[in-house]
Amino acid sequence: MPEDPRSRDDNLMGRFDRQGLRRFSARDAVKAVLITIVLLVVFSGGSIRKAGEELNPGIGRDIVLAVGKPTGWIADRLPLAGIGHTLTGWLSPNSALTGVGFNDSALAAGKGGKTSPVTADWFDPAALGVPVKKRPLHSLLVTGDSLSTPLDLEMARRLAPDGVDVIRDPHLATGVSKSDVVDWGKLSASQVAEHHPDAVIVFIGANEGLPMPGPDGKDVSCCGPDWAAIWANRARQMMDNYRQGGAAKVYWLTVPTARDPARKPIVDAVDAAIVAAATPLRTQVRVLDTVPIFTPGDRYRDSMDVNGQQTIVRESDGIHLNETGSSVAANNVLRAVDADFTH
Repeated sequence: MPEDPRSRDDNLMGRFDRQGLRRFSARDAVKAVLITIVLLVVFSGGSIRKAGEELNPGIGRDIVLAVGKPTGWIADRLPLAGIGHTLTGWLSPNSALTGVGFNDSALAAGKGGKTSPVTADWFDPAALGVPVKKRPLHSLLVTGDSLSTPLDLEMARRLAPDGVDVIRDPHLATGVSKSDVVDWGKLSASQVAEHHPDAVIVFIGANEGLPMPGPDGKDVSCCGPDWAAIWANRARQMMDNYRQGGAAKVYWLTVPTARDPARKPIVDAVDAAIVAAATPLRTQVRVLDTVPIFTPGDRYRDSMDVNGQQTIVRESDGIHLNETGSSVAANNVLRAVDADFTH
């Protein structure tokens, strides 16, 4: 009796067989996997290596790199990776973009675009692990307002025996924002023209907080961002004069927290402006932060541990450092100077 066609197994593979379609064997599957692996190696071998390099140290990273390094080596020597990127670029195309691109020649030359160019002067070579070739220190200028005394005397005591000419040039009751007494832009240029020091130490900020003319000529009051920007631009002019085109080093001390809370906005603005002013000139300008040393946590204190004993380091006005405080500050300054010079 003939088989009833309706009683036949009507599963999916049976349908494929009845339609003359061939089943894949295990050998075919292995071949397909091998072909896929070869394609991944030649088109994306570098991606495997990169993925491994981005993993945290461990056995997983070692295993991925064991595969990724040889596949990456192969991919580096074939042009197929670039072809693959081109063929698949339509999957995530850039929308219509405008503006200056990273590869724009004008931007690379520091011209055009709204972004200020970053130059090598922005970086302290020592911070990047670049060996610093020390130079002999022949002359050192210590200047600023009353904060620079008796620091200037302390530096002279320590360096004069080594034959260093320490020039002490404080200007009491002056300030960067107090240009009616002395214009520090002009004064810094005159100091450099007269002495040509190898290094300059600047400690100023006891008399700040006065209004300064803004870009439109109108006075800007302390102590917001507009005021801090004007102060920073004035300080940068001084720094640029003192560094003498890269021939000298500048060590600029921040102002430690004052006792009077009313002075905090002024000190905060001045210290922030010092850092901002020095940023593009870090190859030659070192900012020495006194706050962690004398007023950690931005909290005022009269005394601190000095050689194992609690010792007063501030003057009675709650602003200036006394002789002991200046000696502590000198230790910090000398460490920075000794990193750049021999004496």
